[in-house]
Amino acid sequence: MSEKLIRERNKLLLSVILFLILLIVEKTGILPFLPEHSLWYLPLYLIPYFLSGLSVVKECFLGIKNRRPFDEALLMTVATLGAFLSGEFAEAVAVMVFYQMGELFQSYAVGKSRKSIKELMDIVPELAHIEREDGTVDTVDPDEVEVGDMLLVKPGERVPVDGIVRQGESMVNTAALTGESVPREVFPGEKIISGCINGEGMLRVEALKAFEDSTVSKILELVEEASEKKSKAENFITKFARIYTPIVVYSALALAVLPSLGLFLGTKIGLVSPAFFAAHPPLTWLYRACTFLVVSCPCALVISVPLSFFGGIGAASREGVLVKGSNYLELVSKLKVVVSDKTGTLTKGNFAVQEIEPWEGISKEELLRTAAMAENGSTHPIGLSILSAYKKWMEDSSKANASPEDVVVENDPMKHSSGKESNTLPFPENTENRSGAGLISIVEGRKILVGKAKLLEEEGISVPQQEKGAATICLVAKDGQYLGRILIADEVKESSKEAVSKMKQQGIENVVMLTGDSTPVAEAVGRELCLDSVYGELLPAQKVEKVEEILSSLSGEGEKRSGYLAFIGDGINDAPVLSRADVGIAMGAMGSDAAIEAADVVIMDDDLSRIPTLIAIGKKTMRIAMQNIVFALAVKFLVLILSAVGLANMWAAVFGDVGVTVICIINAMRLMQNPKSI
Repeated sequence: MSEKLIRERNKLLLSVILFLILLIVEKTGILPFLPEHSLWYLPLYLIPYFLSGLSVVKECFLGIKNRRPFDEALLMTVATLGAFLSGEFAEAVAVMVFYQMGELFQSYAVGKSRKSIKELMDIVPELAHIEREDGTVDTVDPDEVEVGDMLLVKPGERVPVDGIVRQGESMVNTAALTGESVPREVFPGEKIISGCINGEGMLRVEALKAFEDSTVSKILELVEEASEKKSKAENFITKFARIYTPIVVYSALALAVLPSLGLFLGTKIGLVSPAFFAAHPPLTWLYRACTFLVVSCPCALVISVPLSFFGGIGAASREGVLVKGSNYLELVSKLKVVVSDKTGTLTKGNFAVQEIEPWEGISKEELLRTAAMAENGSTHPIGLSILSAYKKWMEDSSKANASPEDVVVENDPMKHSSGKESNTLPFPENTENRSGAGLISIVEGRKILVGKAKLLEEEGISVPQQEKGAATICLVAKDGQYLGRILIADEVKESSKEAVSKMKQQGIENVVMLTGDSTPVAEAVGRELCLDSVYGELLPAQKVEKVEEILSSLSGEGEKRSGYLAFIGDGINDAPVLSRADVGIAMGAMGSDAAIEAADVVIMDDDLSRIPTLIAIGKKTMRIAMQNIVFALAVKFLVLILSAVGLANMWAAVFGDVGVTVICIINAMRLMQNPKSI
């Protein structure tokens, strides 16, 4: 609890003690010099009233001054002043004290629900140690780090920017970023993201990004933006309160004036007996109007519904999932179709060369070397796998004069980035990427093509008909001559099959995969994961068209659709589809900046099992929000009617306002439990 909340709590506690003492004194009459119902009690009751409610009264008059009078402060101030005028001093103080108790409870609940999100603010590194060429070390602000700087990360410090480990081994804690409690081992060649905490070893890290472009900065931007995007339920409550508050104020005014005026005029013309008028004096109607105002306060709705969504976003963040707004949390709860990319999403994106199949008269060495020359310097997973295989062959051949036959190498994008290949492989003088087709490189004046049959055919190179397998096939040609093909396979993530199964348990009717990879490869992955539909050999524009087609198949239009569609992707080419889907979900650890920017939800550790948990959190958030709306409105309208006809006093009104608010807040706080139990 913050110091401010502690001060407010202590003030309120003192108010409650004084109020109870005065109530006992008044009801028991133990102080004979203060007669029962005497105005002497008024100044005494004003002490706990202003001690607890001075801030509310100030807020009321400030709202009137700024021409925004219709809020809870006005309702509470007018209601309590009316109770004082009616002679109900104890009830006036009780209303203010219990209202402030509800506000204090709300502040505590909001603070608790925001705790998991606020923890993200602590991931910001405070400093960075830059090692200069002369061996000196400068300690600077992370904003001053430039790409290429060599950073020293000491044990216990946070990594200031995204980078690559050049020296040292350690365990790093990524819990605040990914929700994963188990530390991850890093070693030379491994990428490391900003904000994670270094363990026991000293690390030398080369900066790959400036601080403003690093993971930690992107996360903070997402957190700041999340509160700005409201769900339909929250927007409904905001609009409801804006219309509802002035209506109840004028209704209370009418209740205070019109019955008394009507009865008075009735006595003058003989329609109402003076005895009936005397039994229902103006102060009675004023008291009923004040009761009406107290119970009409929309606190329960204004507080508990946004708190429910905020708690849902906080629960998701503890699971390593960043939701950019409560509107997306609402859409997640209504998903019926999940469409996913393949590489890096359902699969590891960890390509490895499986087979090398040269054409007649071409050696495996020449085929692999030619492909590696074209891909030298590439950052594409397929290119990296070819370079990794060539590096492995070089190492083996230097030891035992081995050939590249049956080379199978686990792809490590960082292990061949040190420049060793450049000692034997020339870099391309010019490179052209053909989206969805392949790569054309000019190396030492020779034109090399690596890609699909479509690419070679466009360049006028005939491709022999060969059997297609469940692997990515890279065809290679040089100077118009077909050299052969390299078969590359990608591993399915361990979590993918379980994630697909759990998504269906959460009500997802169709799980679809879209990929630019070959159809046989796509179908093999689809069978392994039990997907409902698989579409292969798609260009980025065709992925958008396919998503449009699936969206049109969902019944209804606009907000009246029976279900919504989410797309999961990680690459730059996925950005258009992420933007078009109802909910775009990006992989934060391996995903491109463009994909993360276009997405509505970011999974920080690339674990697909986070998605079923997110859907469960979204559904529970919606259930709790709707429970609070229905319960609050039902109780309020009931007490409103009873107070208007004089069957409910101000104590009932206090329950209808503060009591309902506290119950709704407690209900909303259920989202703060362990998300895995949802």
